[in-house]
Amino acid sequence: MASAFCLAAAFLAAPLSSAFAEGKVTVFAAASLKDVLDAVAKDWAAETGKETSLAFAGSSALAKQIEQGAPADIFISADLQWMDYLDKAGLVADGSRVNLLANRIVLIAPSDSAASISIAKNFPLAGLLGDGRLAMANTDAVPAGVYGKAALESLGVWASVKDRVAQAENVRAALLLVSRAEAPLGIVYETDAKADPKVKSLDRFPEASHPAIVYPAALLKSSENPEAASFLSYLQSPKAYDRFTAAGFTVLSKTN
Repeated sequence: MASAFCLAAAFLAAPLSSAFAEGKVTVFAAASLKDVLDAVAKDWAAETGKETSLAFAGSSALAKQIEQGAPADIFISADLQWMDYLDKAGLVADGSRVNLLANRIVLIAPSDSAASISIAKNFPLAGLLGDGRLAMANTDAVPAGVYGKAALESLGVWASVKDRVAQAENVRAALLLVSRAEAPLGIVYETDAKADPKVKSLDRFPEASHPAIVYPAALLKSSENPEAASFLSYLQSPKAYDRFTAAGFTVLSKTN
């Protein structure tokens, strides 16, 4: 298990140290957006000749980096809380904030697992874990973990598994624990499960069991890159819409 946590830490730290490429639009984005945002950025580059530098990690870590002065142009969070945090600190450009996407959380297992369960009130999650642990993003700070904990509390099963959670730095690190069969079960976004063929989704958590999963995006007040607003607008374009929906996201903001 230790090796997976080391890998998770590397996943978190590496992008932040290499993201600040001069002249490029620097985007700090929730880890769950990695695959699809990479594709959208390539589309934008092909159409405009402009480049981006993308940093992916837990929304909480990214927000703290921005608060400490990291030179990002755009922030895309996996929840409203961390965007609100920066907004209240006066770091978000006025009028630029938009609720971009929505998602769901699911219970996953390795693709070759025989596990099967339906999520409902008091469902037997602890029994399904056996001697293993439940992989989750940090349940105190990272949105995917916060959503997952809220769902388990709402369904009456958090107390039975809270001491058996393998907490990761971000949702993609939690996904990796299950993908590598180092954890028998995990809670991740539905889009994460769809992106990794080595895991399967056992069931969705009821939407009413946790706060709505909304991804806000905004320009940062410190940005001096004139292309940043253009890329934020492109994220709401029909081409980006197609990318996001194909990845399993629900698009909340789209321009024609």
